[in-house]
Amino acid sequence: MPRACGCLNSPPNEAADTSASLVLMTGHKSFGSDNHAGAHPAVLRAIVDANAGDAVAYGADQWTAEAAASLRSAFGARGDAFLVLNGSGANVLGLSILLRRHEAVICAETAHINTDECGSAERLVGTKLLTVPSPGGKLTPDAIAERLDGRGDDHRAQPGVVAVTQSTEFGTCYSLEELGKIADFCRASDLRVYVDGARLGNAAAYLDCDLAAIAECADVLSFGATKNGAIGAEALIVMRPELVADVPYLRKQQTQLASKMRFVAAQFSALLHDDLWRVNASHANAMARRLAAGVADIPGVTVAHPVEANAVFAQLPAQQISALLSRGWFFHPWDEGASIVRWMTAFDTAAEDVDAFAADIRATAHT
Repeated sequence: MPRACGCLNSPPNEAADTSASLVLMTGHKSFGSDNHAGAHPAVLRAIVDANAGDAVAYGADQWTAEAAASLRSAFGARGDAFLVLNGSGANVLGLSILLRRHEAVICAETAHINTDECGSAERLVGTKLLTVPSPGGKLTPDAIAERLDGRGDDHRAQPGVVAVTQSTEFGTCYSLEELGKIADFCRASDLRVYVDGARLGNAAAYLDCDLAAIAECADVLSFGATKNGAIGAEALIVMRPELVADVPYLRKQQTQLASKMRFVAAQFSALLHDDLWRVNASHANAMARRLAAGVADIPGVTVAHPVEANAVFAQLPAQQISALLSRGWFFHPWDEGASIVRWMTAFDTAAEDVDAFAADIRATAHT
């Protein structure tokens, strides 16, 4: 059986997990993705509790109403909150709310909507992505400004939306100051802001801020739950009321309206109760820092980006990568040419998991 991460020619794609069953048989915790983790017990209990009797379908139930109200409150949204099934669907829906038909999206060249969503924004929304170089995964007002030179030219797609990923694809986090500068620039430049928040909880935990503080910079943003203890549950937060009217129709049209919505909603209620989402994200972040600290003094191993959320990007020799994979550890190569890999932690990553992995990284340092 082929191993998805058994060679450096494998793409840095979380979906290419053809050997996940091998990892489970070894007993090692996966460091491939926070998507590999199971569901939090509180989330499972909430699903079971919601499984009592009948409920009206398509979100016309008490669980959905309560979850949407809690999300609006947590984000300080004057608009509304809409539950969807996955992160790519949230991104497509979010962009479609903000874009006119001739408009384009400015995003980092490393953005998930550009690299890992199979052209869904282009195919389903019909937009063009205007990518910019983004060291550390971050956009800046200056970088955004460089893509505005075609404005007023009817031969070119007109920039309409800036898409920000928080936390970034490199596990770094925009500070509130950085987000504020982007928001101010976009508002002055007649640009709307969409935030891809697949790991928004990890960013808020790192910044030690509430969700509303991040949401202030956005017109629409997603709030990922699947990577933080849920099962196929994401939320789209529409901050301004004038953007809300079309969303129910677009969500249905884009196949993101769940019939048994109560089971999606119950998961958010569990995660929002006593800020369980923050507890989960803070733990995942702490485990990433523990891993980075555990490998910091290993010869030949270099941490490539600041460890702020729950990702560690490390550069190490190709033969050492192969040795770790042969020991049954699962993780993703990221940059074959630079020999950089990505190690992800999750809400259920234990300190013992991290220490065992770090010990094997140390043991294979001279192979």
